[in-house]
Amino acid sequence: MEGLIKKAEEYDIDINDLIIDAISRKDPKGAINLRIELAKKYIAEAEDYLKKGDAVQASEKAYKTAEEIVKALAEKFNIPEYQQASKEGRWYTYWLASAVNRLTKDLGNWILNGWNSAYNLHVWTESFLTLIEIFLYLFIIN
Repeated sequence: MEGLIKKAEEYDIDINDLIIDAISRKDPKGAINLRIELAKKYIAEAEDYLKKGDAVQASEKAYKTAEEIVKALAEKFNIPEYQQASKEGRWYTYWLASAVNRLTKDLGNWILNGWNSAYNLHVWTESFLTLIEIFLYLFIIN
């Protein structure tokens, strides 16, 4: 089993997405709830890493939080980006960004603010952001 997971990771295949997608076919609401639970787990991990002073891991977990929320909302509202990701069996960043824009139009700027904060953490953490800046972005994402 470990070899299978390792091979999937080599090909940049998200195991969580595969499992949740399979569950979604039988239980869409259950899959959405799983994504929300995963987001809660990631935000708690981000806060723990931040307390430990690990900016990189805190930022990555914060990004994963926003990613799961966007995916959950995309599935809940069955938007085209979700349909495409489901058909392809994976999400691409440009579909996430497109989903954020579509969801923002319907649900409000909080989605765009959270996503932009998460994406900034994902891209800029390693060289530019301080722990205080990361804390502020994490607050917006949460």
